[in-house]
Amino acid sequence: MARVFELERNAAHRRSFVLGDRLKVGCGNGGSDKFGGIPMDSLITAAARALASGDPLGALNRVALRNDPPALALRGLAMAQLGDLAKARTLLQRAARAFGPKEALARARCVVAEAEIALVSRDVVSGHLGWPVKALDSARTVLEQHGDWVNAAHARHLEIRRLLLIGRLDQAEHAIAELDPAPLPPAWRAAHELTVAGIAMRRIRTKEARAALVRAERAAREAHIPALLAEVDSASRVLKTPAARMIAHGEERFLLLEDVERLLTSKTLIVDAARYAVRSAGTSVSLAGRPVLFALARALAEAWPQDAPRSVLLARAFRAKHADDSHRARLRVEIGRLRKALRPLADITATKDGFALAPLSARDVAVLATPVEEDHGSVLAFLADGESWSSSALALALGASQRTVQRALDELADAGKVQSFGRARARRWMTPPVAGFTTTLLLPAALPND
Repeated sequence: MARVFELERNAAHRRSFVLGDRLKVGCGNGGSDKFGGIPMDSLITAAARALASGDPLGALNRVALRNDPPALALRGLAMAQLGDLAKARTLLQRAARAFGPKEALARARCVVAEAEIALVSRDVVSGHLGWPVKALDSARTVLEQHGDWVNAAHARHLEIRRLLLIGRLDQAEHAIAELDPAPLPPAWRAAHELTVAGIAMRRIRTKEARAALVRAERAAREAHIPALLAEVDSASRVLKTPAARMIAHGEERFLLLEDVERLLTSKTLIVDAARYAVRSAGTSVSLAGRPVLFALARALAEAWPQDAPRSVLLARAFRAKHADDSHRARLRVEIGRLRKALRPLADITATKDGFALAPLSARDVAVLATPVEEDHGSVLAFLADGESWSSSALALALGASQRTVQRALDELADAGKVQSFGRARARRWMTPPVAGFTTTLLLPAALPND
């Protein structure tokens, strides 16, 4: 399931930069157009409209040679939409510094845009995975004080997307529930619903995810942004992609996410290889910190309803090719520990050749495994989102030490499964490009009607 969760995460963490959308551009009413309180000339207005319509090159043609703060901000957004995130971040930082002390609103918008660039680029050192919460909170407070509720909501969405990225689902779900998408423009409503769908997919609630994707598609069509429609379509395809494998009665088959949900709510004793737990009928026993016990539980479940021979259990749990008395003694000890751990769900009985799993109330036994299992699969799962990651960002997201993650990356690189670019702190890792795989786009947003 890790693979589908990372594909879903890629859809939920879109790059919809907001600064170009929220420029207060007039529509021929003769009013004073402003950016964060700064009057804007016709070139700035035209560049903002070009960005909002999805034409970053058109925006650059109008402001590429200008270094005033609004032009720097627009150039940064245009470079972000073109994919040059490092240059975009530099330009936005220059714009934020160039805005005077009275332009707090403009600086806050630059902070939000820079935060989104950092989130997309997976930058821990100066980016959003390690982004100081106070920086984004302060920007959001300024936006709210100036009545820019849309960008304030977007700042909150960025924090929710960060929580979703690093697996803090409870916090993300609580935060998204406090946001009302109704007042937001269509593009933002679509982004909101994509985030809702992402959380639902991680929670394996397919009905809720489908409903959110329907709302996201409706809002994307209202926004008339083709790239956003493509994003919704990409997220929808995740529900049609194999999410896991089920191993039962000596056979295995792929499951869609809705099949996984159905299995988890059935009366089956499930050995969950994605979460390292054994579960049945709402009761779950975690074996995440006990790899030997989990290996034994999985071997017993794969053999059910037959027994698992001692030689198989020794090989799976201890990787023992030639078992001696000490191995057999240790196996008896570990089986006793597993029997105690699984007492609410199942018993383990000794047989002539080995041991057998005996569910207490479940009608069936199955192993739920990821679609592809290999060494360092969790690292590959995060890299499967198509973004470039630093080793420190991966360590933070995985909850592992940077040294452990770096060793895994080196082994994967030797096997040709990942590649890196840059040096030292600027070094980033990603999976090699896959033919036929479309990357997500930096999404422009439509201008509001004045």
